[in-house]
Amino acid sequence: MKVEICSFTGYKIYPSRGRLFVRSDSRIFRFIDSKTESLFHQGKNPRKIAWTTVFRRQHKKGISEEVAKKRTRRAVKSNRGFVGADWQAIKAKRSEKPEVRAAARAQAIKKAKEERKKAAAEKKTSAPAHQQQKFSKMQSRGAQTKVKPTSR
Repeated sequence: MKVEICSFTGYKIYPSRGRLFVRSDSRIFRFIDSKTESLFHQGKNPRKIAWTTVFRRQHKKGISEEVAKKRTRRAVKSNRGFVGADWQAIKAKRSEKPEVRAAARAQAIKKAKEERKKAAAEKKTSAPAHQQQKFSKMQSRGAQTKVKPTSR
C-alpha cells in the first residue's frame, strides 16, 4: 500500500483518496481534498495557514517537551601555549602593565633603528670599492649610448 503526502498540508493520502494536479511543467501535486487543492490554486502559503503540518512544524506545535529541548554542548575553553611561547610566558605578558610594555617596545624600536643605521653605514663604506659603471644589456652588446642634452 503506497501512502502519498499532500503537497499543500503534508497529511498522508491513502489509496483511492485525494486529487492529482499536473502543472504545465509536468510537476505533480497531490492534494488530500478539494479544499487544499482550492487553497493551492488561490496561491495561499501553507506556512501561514494554522492547521497545516508545515505551519505546525515551523511554530513548534505539538512537539513533546523532551524532544523539543535538546541540550547543547558548550565548548570548554582551555588555555595552552604554542610553538615559541609556553603558557606561563603568555600569562606573564598578559599581566604586564601597559607602561612596562610601552617601555620594552620603545627599547626594541631603538635597538632596531641602531642596527639599521649600522647596516646602512657598512653598506655605504663597502659599496664604492667594487662598484662599476652600470651598462644596460644593449650597451654591453655594442649599442651606441644616447647623448644626454646639456640644455633644454
